[in-house]
Amino acid sequence: MGVLVQISQFILSLSIIVLLHEAGHFLTARMFKIKVEKFYLFFDPWFSLFKFKRGDTEYGIGWVPLGGYVKIAGMIDESMDKEQMKQPPQPWEFRAKPGWQRLIVMVAGVTVNFILGFIIFTIFTVKNGTSYLPTKSLKYGIYCDSLATKAGLRSTDTIVGVNGKTVTRFDSITMDIIFDKAKSIQVIRGGKEQSIPISEDILSAILGDAKGFIEPLYAPLVDSVRPGFGAATAGIKKGDLILKVDSTNTYFQTMSATMQKYKNKDVQLSVLSNGQTHIVTAHVNDSGQIGVVITRDSLSVVHTSYSFFQSIPIGLNRTFATVGNVAKQLNIMFTVKGAHKQIGGFYSIGKSYSKVWNWSSFWLFTAFISVMLAFINILPIPALDGGHVIFLLYEMITGRKPNEKVMEYAQWAGMLLLLTLMIYANGLDVGRWLHK
Repeated sequence: MGVLVQISQFILSLSIIVLLHEAGHFLTARMFKIKVEKFYLFFDPWFSLFKFKRGDTEYGIGWVPLGGYVKIAGMIDESMDKEQMKQPPQPWEFRAKPGWQRLIVMVAGVTVNFILGFIIFTIFTVKNGTSYLPTKSLKYGIYCDSLATKAGLRSTDTIVGVNGKTVTRFDSITMDIIFDKAKSIQVIRGGKEQSIPISEDILSAILGDAKGFIEPLYAPLVDSVRPGFGAATAGIKKGDLILKVDSTNTYFQTMSATMQKYKNKDVQLSVLSNGQTHIVTAHVNDSGQIGVVITRDSLSVVHTSYSFFQSIPIGLNRTFATVGNVAKQLNIMFTVKGAHKQIGGFYSIGKSYSKVWNWSSFWLFTAFISVMLAFINILPIPALDGGHVIFLLYEMITGRKPNEKVMEYAQWAGMLLLLTLMIYANGLDVGRWLHK
C-alpha cells in the first residue's frame, strides 16, 4: 500500500509540474498569436489515452508518464516535424515572430516552475513557520548508521563543525557535508574535540543515502506499560525516562537491541521519574522484553511564525537556496570520485515521497522538484529549453538565424544525450533494487 501511495504522489506531483510548465509555453505562445498544435500531459507515441480538439489545438493525455509537451507551429522541437519547416514561414508560426517574443515563450515554462516553487515555499512558511533543531539541543549527541560509522563518526559524538566551520543547526549538517564537499568533520568525543577526515568515497556514499547518515540520539520515554511484565512489577510508569541499563547509558535507538542481551534475567534500570532518578530491578522475559512501549524524548526545537508578508522573502530565499543546492549537486557529480554512481531515476525520486499521504511533505517535495527541473531545463543543452534559448540569444546578438540543419542535429544530439542519461539513471535504480 505504501508503494502505491508513493507512486500516486509522484504521478500527481509530476502532473502538476508538467501541466504548469507547458501552460507557460502555451499561454505566452497564444499571447503572441503563435499557433499551438498540441498540448499534452505525458507523451503519446502511437496513441493517446484521451484527446479532444478545441480551436487549432489538440489537447490530450499520453500513456508514457515521463513529462509532457506543447507542439508549437514553426519550431524545431522534439516532434522533429521537418515537413513543416520546409514550407515558407507563416505569420502564425514561431519562426516568424521577433526574437524577443520567441525568447519569452521559451523561458515561460521554467519561469512558471520557479514561481510554483516560490509560492509553495511561501504558503508553507505562512502556515507552518520555520523550525530547526539547534546542535546545542542534542542532549546525548548523534546516532550513527553503518555509513556514518564507516566515515569515522561514533554514536554519542557531538558535531560542532564541518570543514572547520561552526554548525549551529542539526538539520543542515548532512547537507553542509555534501554541498561543501567536506574534507573533515569536527566532533566533541569524550570531552575533547577531534577532526574526522572525510574521503571522496564516503562523500559519494553520503550523497546516495543522505537520509539515514546521522540522527539525534533520544532517551527512551515510556509511552505505556503492560501489566504483568517486568516494568510494571518494578513500578515503571508512563512518562518515565529509562536512562541506563546495568549502569550503561541507553537510548531510544539502542534499547531494544540492548534488552536482547538480558533474556530471562533481571536487569537494573536507571529511571528518571517526576524529576528524580532512581534504580529499579526489572525482569526481562525470554523475548527480550520488559513490557514497555517506548517513544522518543523530546528535544528543544526552535520554532518561528511569520506573517504573509514576512514569509515572502523566506519563500524567495528558499527558492534560490534550492537552485544553489541543485547546482552544487551537479558540480559534485562531475568533480567527486564515484558520485555519478549515486544518480537516481524515477524509482529514487518516487521513494523520496512519504509512504503515507502527507500533504505538507507532498507540497514541499513538489516545490523542490519544480525548482530542480526548472534549473535543469534552463541549462544550455539542446532539446531542453535552455538549448533553444542559446540559439535565440545567438540570433538576437548576431542578427543571423542559426542554420536549421545545425539546430536539427543539435536537437537530435540533445535528445540522445537525455535519453542516455535517463537510461543510465534508471539502470542504476534497477541495480540497487536487485541488490537490496
